[in-house]
Amino acid sequence: MKLVFATHNLGKLQEVRELLSPDYEVIGLNDLGDHEEIEETALTLEGNAWIKARAVWEKHGLSCFSDDTGLEIEALNNAPGVFSARYAGQAKSPDANMDKVLTELNGVKNRKARFRTAVALVLQGEEYLFEGTVQGEITSVRSGVKGFGYDPIFSPDGFSGTFAEMDAATKNEISHRGLAMKKLVAFLSAH
Repeated sequence: MKLVFATHNLGKLQEVRELLSPDYEVIGLNDLGDHEEIEETALTLEGNAWIKARAVWEKHGLSCFSDDTGLEIEALNNAPGVFSARYAGQAKSPDANMDKVLTELNGVKNRKARFRTAVALVLQGEEYLFEGTVQGEITSVRSGVKGFGYDPIFSPDGFSGTFAEMDAATKNEISHRGLAMKKLVAFLSAH
């Protein structure tokens, strides 16, 4: 089955392809020749996921899914949350975002955080929602070079090291996106 993943983010696309192969052929927006940025204007992760999935369905008429992910840090009143990608500005710089988080948490003992992903699926016009959450904490320094986004400063509960230090298989097994995608796959397998 071919599905469109409503993203231009090649890191996310690769991660999701690993999760869904070999049963599903996952293509991104670039594969469709669609380079237009879909504006995320909702104030919730679920809302932004729906905006992107519905936009692709309406424009291309192809079954698709989209995700929105937020890093929620307890000591920062769950910020950056829905603004995670552009926390340090519209440039969406992962380095600047991590720098801002580490600066704001400098000297703060409570470093509890969670990653949360909402996945919106439009399958032949019908809509479904799946979620995944992983608890952890923000490290005091960056560590690791794998992954993307906040991975070098997020250490999941029960593991030593950050997402950026894990191999892809381990991360996909326990991550917020991995958990949400498992729910998506289970749903698709049953239909």
